[in-house]
Amino acid sequence: MAPFKSAHAAGADWTQAAQACMGQLGAIPAAATLGFLYVADAFADELGAILDFFKSATGVPHWTGSVGVGICATGVEYLEEPAMAVMLGEFAREDFSMLPVLRTPQDIEAQPADAYFALVHGDPANNRMQELIDGLSAHVSSGFVVGGLSSSRGETAQISDGVVSGGLSGVLFSERVKLATRLTQGISPLGPRHHITTANKNIVGSLDHRPALEVMKEEIGEVLARDLQRAAGYIFVGLPVRGSDTGDYLVRNILGVDPHNHLVAIGEYVQPGDELLFCRRDPQTAEDDLLRMLTAIGAQLNAPIRGGVYYSCLGRGEHMFGAPNRELGLIRDALGAFPLVGFFANGEISHNRLYGYTGVLTLFG
Repeated sequence: MAPFKSAHAAGADWTQAAQACMGQLGAIPAAATLGFLYVADAFADELGAILDFFKSATGVPHWTGSVGVGICATGVEYLEEPAMAVMLGEFAREDFSMLPVLRTPQDIEAQPADAYFALVHGDPANNRMQELIDGLSAHVSSGFVVGGLSSSRGETAQISDGVVSGGLSGVLFSERVKLATRLTQGISPLGPRHHITTANKNIVGSLDHRPALEVMKEEIGEVLARDLQRAAGYIFVGLPVRGSDTGDYLVRNILGVDPHNHLVAIGEYVQPGDELLFCRRDPQTAEDDLLRMLTAIGAQLNAPIRGGVYYSCLGRGEHMFGAPNRELGLIRDALGAFPLVGFFANGEISHNRLYGYTGVLTLFG
């Protein structure tokens, strides 16, 4: 089986970038049935015209994708510049169906009952996104939903045959499609897990029956504890995912502290009995964890890679790995220069959870 066709290009004018992509794609395979299209937010207003161009130029009938502030391609990261990436997937028509925009959990009930796996893009303005992810995960037989929330400095939009917004949309695949997916986190724990003993919504009062801020200061060290503003953007909390066999946790920001009452405010509602740990962003840990994930997914697929989709957090890429193209370059170096497209997301979806600061890779064989 031949690799999928893919292309990527940057350019201030979308027509030039799109024409450059068509030049890279060359002859369009007759078996191409599903296009993946990721477009920088600079082109958000032209997304409909760009989609129409690729539909007409390739003859591929079905399309999925998103707008993003950064675009991923094979070994390349386009961050904060006008760019696009396209991949033409070859799937039997009976092995996938388009997922129209889902705005409420009730919309899921009308979807095909024999779906195995979902690849989706979401609108971050929908405040029921986790409910939608939960519902779709329960609907597909593998339990796996992967994708990302659109990111943009202006309007966000997704693609499901046409330009859509307001919910969750994408593609449902049958179990006959060979694929593998894995998550990489890139945040290193500073200490052990703690039990939350008092909390009110997103305000943590105590951990292991001790003041939450006191525990935090102990774990982040004396230097950062003296300057908590300096710790912002460097120190996070991790909320362990129940039932995870790979030690995954949801990473959330520390929103503020109350030094008088020793409280810590975080970016997630919690309750007594939940577990919490403090974490830091660490470029070396991120790289090590990405390489671990790449080794695991390569063995999991057990077939030549025809193409892949990668969703990375806005806080990753050059910001986390310290050099342009480092994150996507590691994927290419570990698994080869296979066709890869994707974007830098405002939240990443894996299995049945909405994550942050993660990378989610899905490979097709």
